[in-house]
Amino acid sequence: MRYILALDQGTTSSRALLIDQAGAIGGVAQQEYKQHYPKPGWVEHDPQEIWSTQLAVAQAVLEDNDVAAEDIGAIGIVNQRETTVVWDRETGEPVHHALVWQDRRTSGACDALREAGHLETFQQKTGLILDAYFSGTKVAWILEHVEGARARAEAGELAFGTIDSWLIWNLTNGEKHVTDASNASRTLFFNIHDGDWDDELLDILKVPRSMLPEVVDSSGVCGETAPDLLGAALPIAGMAGDQQAALFGQQCTRPGMVKNSYGTGCFMLLHTGEQAIPSTNNLLTTVAWRIDGKLEYALEGSIFIAGAVVQWLRDELGMIKDAAEVEALAETVEDNGGAYLVPAFAGLGAPHWDQYARGVLVGLTRGTNKAHIARAALEGIAYQVMDLMAAMEADADTEIEELRVDGGAAANDLLLQFQSDMANVPIARPSILESTALGAAFLAGLAVGFWPDKEALASQWNAEARFKPTMKADDRTRFQRGWEKALKRARAWETDDE
Repeated sequence: MRYILALDQGTTSSRALLIDQAGAIGGVAQQEYKQHYPKPGWVEHDPQEIWSTQLAVAQAVLEDNDVAAEDIGAIGIVNQRETTVVWDRETGEPVHHALVWQDRRTSGACDALREAGHLETFQQKTGLILDAYFSGTKVAWILEHVEGARARAEAGELAFGTIDSWLIWNLTNGEKHVTDASNASRTLFFNIHDGDWDDELLDILKVPRSMLPEVVDSSGVCGETAPDLLGAALPIAGMAGDQQAALFGQQCTRPGMVKNSYGTGCFMLLHTGEQAIPSTNNLLTTVAWRIDGKLEYALEGSIFIAGAVVQWLRDELGMIKDAAEVEALAETVEDNGGAYLVPAFAGLGAPHWDQYARGVLVGLTRGTNKAHIARAALEGIAYQVMDLMAAMEADADTEIEELRVDGGAAANDLLLQFQSDMANVPIARPSILESTALGAAFLAGLAVGFWPDKEALASQWNAEARFKPTMKADDRTRFQRGWEKALKRARAWETDDE
């Protein structure tokens, strides 16, 4: 066994990576696919295109790197979470486009469930809030709006799955209909305490239990690929939702360890061990993974706009020509010059959860220039993460000792140093930023003996750079007060309040 093959099915592209026993990347293939926006707030994918692109890159990474199927120890799958596919069990044909995690068409249905008094039931059992983000109301929408779908579902003819289930169904030619516990925990159907689908929740959402996949371990052989797809029958031995996979890839496998992914948005997860901690600070309680039948949990918070604010500086304001230029521009000034940018372009995520907030740029003077604005944009990312960390520490009743980071914006040294200063915590950036693919590979490799145990995986993790707090306490307090004032002005902007 030379490699683990990691299939990384993301929101805009399908990728395949070869991971060797040293945790290094031996090859990558990637293919983008089409985004569909039938109405404002609606986001769809073609499930068949997801499957065809994922298969194509898996075949390509083997061919391009002269790797035979016999060189692959196992396949690990990491996927965009919550995206919902419903298909015909007999033909394998989807009955509708996939409803993507970003899709907001079921917001009204979530409002109705809250008004009917179901919020507490869902929060207690699933650790989630009632929001269109999750899969449950998406499945219900398909059953209500696709002609004949409900009758076919009740007759046992239709299957539901998140993208991991859809890929495994196709990889095994319909032999296996499974999901892992981390993906199951994002559906609104899964009781994270019992570790099983919940009949009461299914009844509330009017979704037949027969549609649902079998829940399996995140690390463990759950099927084999059809031999004609990749040259041999390969074991599928690991799977996890993208953020949980990143947590495992960062080797945050002990309670209190935390990672933050700086992508388009930010996703922070704090490992809480075998204890599912209910949040009192507007975070989510989620399954981290299930290994050897044992559930482990995490607290999760999401920030809607992080790296996307740099894209905004580039595409809408024309301040920079390439996203990588923002650090050099921001470094031409000593500080923000009193300017604060709250990037609430799509509202505020955790821990504020204000869908009516909007972006604001405040504190401008005649001396404010584009470098100050660039710096304020980067600082706005760090302030949001600072707020999220404070909420996590309060929920978990612990002090975070180190923040492990990944994602595209984690390459920005200025951002990470300011993050360390404001959160007053050391930050570690790993030598390999592909944490999601690594996590899927690690989970799969553990199951087939490619790596002997978790301790061997922990030794794979290395920090490429570390950032320690250097800011004076008075300066930290001053910056934090400025952020709080700016945040107050962004809140509830789209309401009718004066």
